[in-house]
Amino acid sequence: MNRPTVTVALPVRDGGAGLEATLHAVRAQEFDPPPELLVCDSGSSDGSPEVARRHGARLISIPPASFAHGPTRNLLMQEAHGDKVVFLSQDAQPDSRGWLAALVRGFAAGERVALVYGPYRPRPGEPVCVARELVEWFAGLSPDGRGRLDRLDPDELGLPAAKLLGPRCFFTDANGAVDRAAWQRVPFRGIAYAEDQALALDMLRAGFAKVYVPAAAVLHSHGYPPLAHYRRCFDEWRALREIFGHRESADPRRLLYEVRRGVSGDVRYARRSGWDGAALAAQARRSVVHHTLRQAGAITGSRADRLPPWLRRWCSLEGRRELYLA
Repeated sequence: MNRPTVTVALPVRDGGAGLEATLHAVRAQEFDPPPELLVCDSGSSDGSPEVARRHGARLISIPPASFAHGPTRNLLMQEAHGDKVVFLSQDAQPDSRGWLAALVRGFAAGERVALVYGPYRPRPGEPVCVARELVEWFAGLSPDGRGRLDRLDPDELGLPAAKLLGPRCFFTDANGAVDRAAWQRVPFRGIAYAEDQALALDMLRAGFAKVYVPAAAVLHSHGYPPLAHYRRCFDEWRALREIFGHRESADPRRLLYEVRRGVSGDVRYARRSGWDGAALAAQARRSVVHHTLRQAGAITGSRADRLPPWLRRWCSLEGRRELYLA
C-alpha cells in the first residue's frame, strides 16, 4: 500500500456540529489521491470519535490531561503517513473544494518551504469587530492577493525574536501545512499554547521558508462573550511575551488610542458593509467593549509572569497557570 502524499490532521475534543462540517468539507476536496484523515481525540463526550470514524478518519486517543497544543501536534506528525501534514482545528471548515490543492501547491512557491498557511474567513453573522479583524489582517498579508513568501536572509538568522514579531513570523496551524522532512529537523516546541508561532520562528531561524496562500481559506471565527474574549486575548498576548518577549504598553493614553482606533475602524467597515441606524449603533457599542477587553487582555497577558499562578489560571481561557519563557 502506497503512503499517501498528504495527511489532514485535527486535534479534537467535543467538536460538535463544527467537526461534522469540517470533516465533510475535507472529504469533498478535489484532490488525488484523497488525503489520509487523522484525528487525535482528547476525551470527547459528545460522540466526536464516532463522527471522525464515520468520515473515514484514523483515530488516536489521549487522556484529556495529556493534551497540549505543541506535544499533541508532534504526536499527530509522528502518526501521520503523509509527506505534507495539513492541520485544521475542529471548527475550521474549508471554504472551497480547491482548498487542499491550493494549500499543497504552496510548497512549490520557493526553495525549502516548510510551512504553508491560508486565511480565516468570518462565519456569517459574526459581529463587525470580529469580521473586520480577520478580513483586514489576512488582506494585509498579501495586498495584491498573489500570496507571500517569507524567509530570513543569512544575516537575519540570529535576530532577536522581538525583531521578527508580526507578519513575517505569522503562521497558523488551524489552517496550515507542515513539511515532514523539515519538521524532523524542527519539531513543534513542547508548549501549551502558540505552538504555531513558535514553529514559524524556529523554522525561519533554521533557514526554511513559509508561504501564505490567499486562496486556501477556511471559515473560522469566534464571537466570544465578553469574559471569554478577555481570556482569549490574555492567552494570545501572554504567548507573544513568552515567545517574542513582547510586553504591551500599559500607558492609559495608549490604551485609549488603541480602543478609539479599533472602534473607528469597525464603524467604517460596518458602514461599507451596509450597516446604519440602530444596528450600526449596536455594533459600535459591541466594538467599544471588544477593543477595551482586548487591550485589557493584552496588558495583563503580557505581564502574566508577574501574576500569581491562581490568577494566571483564572485569566486564561485554557486554564493555564504554568509559565513558559523561551
